[in-house]
Amino acid sequence: MHAYTLSRALPSQSDQMSLPAAFDGTQPQPVSFYPSGSEIYAQGEKAGALYQVEFGAVRLYRLLADGRRQISAFHLAGETFGFEADATHHFFAEAINATGVRAVRPAAGADVSRKLLPLALKGLIRAQEHLLVLGRQSAIERVAAFLLDMAERQGGLQPVELPMSRMDIGDYLGLTIETVSRVFTKLKDKGTIRLLGLRNVEIVRYDTLRNISE
Repeated sequence: MHAYTLSRALPSQSDQMSLPAAFDGTQPQPVSFYPSGSEIYAQGEKAGALYQVEFGAVRLYRLLADGRRQISAFHLAGETFGFEADATHHFFAEAINATGVRAVRPAAGADVSRKLLPLALKGLIRAQEHLLVLGRQSAIERVAAFLLDMAERQGGLQPVELPMSRMDIGDYLGLTIETVSRVFTKLKDKGTIRLLGLRNVEIVRYDTLRNISE
């Protein structure tokens, strides 16, 4: 794990509960900086802290028996990850780009179960939504739902920032990188989106994208 600590964090961009609020009476750690592609924690490692993205983005993934990678979630600035049902991490966590992460550990003997419940429920809802996306039959439906989700999580700001690569998106949606690229091109040619670069997309027709995803 390659991390560097920073004395202060950039402001979060999400309305999620902050970790200090969830763990009253605990002292959050300094922000740790992770270069692009560096590991935050590994599958099988001991869990115990929660993490909040201060800037950048994080992917959670698992390596399948045949060597393929399945991404289960992306976490953006202000979002929380690392919550586990037991004492072990079940996924790898990795910085997508230059990322700052703040860890918070509950004080010894503290009962934070009630404060963790909202975080657990939010994680459950997001996992269920991901399953619904994977259950869609066509690639264009999956990509449309993904773009709408990313836009919503960024407060509807334009353009929508996509810190992850096309390969990441494919590993998240169960598609090949070629299929993801073809769908982006198709949506662009239909005037539904504008591609402002590999990492930025402007949604031109929200209603059309919504109809595709439903």
